Order: sequence, then structure tokens, then C-alpha cells
Amino acid sequence: MIPKIASGSAEARGADTANAVAWAREVLEGEAEAILGLRERLGPAFERAVTLLLEVRGQVLTSGVGKSGLVAKKIAATLTSTGTPSNFVHPVDAVHGDLGIVSSKDAAVLLSKSGETPELLGLVPAFRRRGVPTITMTCQAGSALARSSDCVLDLGKLREACPEDLVPTTSTTAALALGDALAVVLLRMKGFSREDFVFFHPGGVLGQTAMLRVADLMHGGDALPSVGAEATLREALLEILRKGLGMTTVVDGGGTLCGILTDGDLKRILLQGTASLEQPVGHVMSTAPRTIEGDAPIAQAVRRMEENEPGAITSLVIVDERGAPRGVIHLHDCLGAGARVP
Repeated sequence: MIPKIASGSAEARGADTANAVAWAREVLEGEAEAILGLRERLGPAFERAVTLLLEVRGQVLTSGVGKSGLVAKKIAATLTSTGTPSNFVHPVDAVHGDLGIVSSKDAAVLLSKSGETPELLGLVPAFRRRGVPTITMTCQAGSALARSSDCVLDLGKLREACPEDLVPTTSTTAALALGDALAVVLLRMKGFSREDFVFFHPGGVLGQTAMLRVADLMHGGDALPSVGAEATLREALLEILRKGLGMTTVVDGGGTLCGILTDGDLKRILLQGTASLEQPVGHVMSTAPRTIEGDAPIAQAVRRMEENEPGAITSLVIVDERGAPRGVIHLHDCLGAGARVP
């Protein structure tokens, strides 16, 4: 008979609701501590795991039961999408025929909090017979599964986030983070590039936008806002309004970029009452415009705008080899890139 869960009185439920944020913070803090604790555990065992996975000429097989199985599936998906072919194998299905996909060119990553999962223990002899090295990710470094593996990634003694220390939460989060660490380290060691990412994600917005460069989205030609340094603030304001980018480039007599003027700059100048609309823009422009190369990735443009010192900006100027402005890219262009991908 399934036990009935008591709902409690309205007063009790109200008191519980008042604790909701505090309890949620406890969960996040506990899981964050578990992930940070992994940093101290990284060492020879992690290096050994990376070496084993780099030597794989077939595929990486991940396996686990229950919540660990779900994490194993995600790790397999991440490895595959970043250049390390991988497949999730359910341990029950494996001993009933799915082991046919295993070869001596493969390696296995087994996930088990206890390290005593019978279904996984049953797989190890089969892997041994095929010469498949095994890596175990567990909270029990002295467990049977750990002892039978070629490499053990010890997550440490973790307390789950639920009050009774039962529901897989902290342990699965730590395992997922360690799996991500493996995937990204392998990605970097293999020299996995932006172009490789697109090859593995040809149909998605992520893959298609990853190939976009600044020059693909910049406003150039007639859409490029530009005035001479001798133009008046009135003329600069009209150019800003016409081109609709909230700024204009300023060029010298030779057409070289020498500054920019934003609508924010213009508002501050006029509010201070220290300039008139007939004053040359060259006297009040910003003389240190932020620029970017036309072949730079869109993501780099976003970072440059957001991480600008002393504060974030919304546009960058693209200049040619002579220092003349070729175009302007706005933050909104970058953030809307995904919506433009056909």
C-alpha cells in the first residue's frame, strides 16, 4: 500500500513557504561546495582518465543506473558533440545483447554513487574480456566497482541536498560537473575548433551562429554613420538619428577614424550647458573609440562590449587596414543573430 503524504494545515504550509528561499539557498550552497571541492581532488587520477580517453580509437561508452544513468547520458552527449564519439549503454540492456557494440578500441565511463551497483559490476568482466579500460566515477573510492576499474574519479563523501540525505542531488550535480570537465579538457587537448563545432551542429542555431563573423552583421556602406571632425553637433545628431545606431563615427580629413559620438555623450554635453549644437563635433567626441576586427566571432564582440572598462558599451567600430571605418556592429545585432539564422 502506498503511504499517503500528509498535506498539513494551512498554517504549516504557510510557514514552510516562508522557508522556501532559505531552503533553496541551502541546496545551491551545498551543491556549489561539492563542485568546488572537486578542484582539490583533481590530480593523477584525472590525468589518467584523460589519457585513457585520448587513446580511444573507437567510442566512449558511458553507463549508470537511475539518476546516475541520466547523468551518464548527458556526459555521452557532451563528449559526442565536442569531438569524442560516445554512446550511453544501459547496463541491463548491455548484458542482454547491447554489448555487441563494444570493441577493444573503446573505453567505458561508469557512474555509481555507491560503487556497488550490481548491474554495473556485472559489466566489468565483459569489458575486461574485450580489453576495454574502465573509468569509474563514484563517491566510494574503496567500493567494489572502484577496485575493479582502471581509473577512479573520486567525488568524495557528499551529502545529498534533501533533509534525509537520500535523493540524488549533490552527487549527480558533482558527477555532471566532472563529466563536463573531462569533455572540455579533451576538447582543448584535441584542438577542437569553432569550425568543428559547426560540423557537429549543422542544423542548430548554435552551430550556425558560431560561424558568423562581425563583418556578417556590421552596418557598412550607406548604413554606416559617419561625420567629419569639423561637422557640427547638429549635423552629428542628424546623422545619429538617420542611421539609428545611437552613435556616429568621426573621421579626419583623410577618412581615418579619430573618434565617435554617442547619443548619450550628446545628451550629457547639452545638459551640462557647456556646448551648443553649432560646436564642431571634434571638440567633444570620444577620442578612444572601441574597435574590433571584421573576422572576429560574434561572441568575441559581445564580450568586448560587455567587459569594456570602465563600463559596458553597445557598439564597436570595424576599421580597415588604413584605419578608416568599414562598419559598426551594435549589441542588438549580436544578441539577435540567432533569430536571423534561416
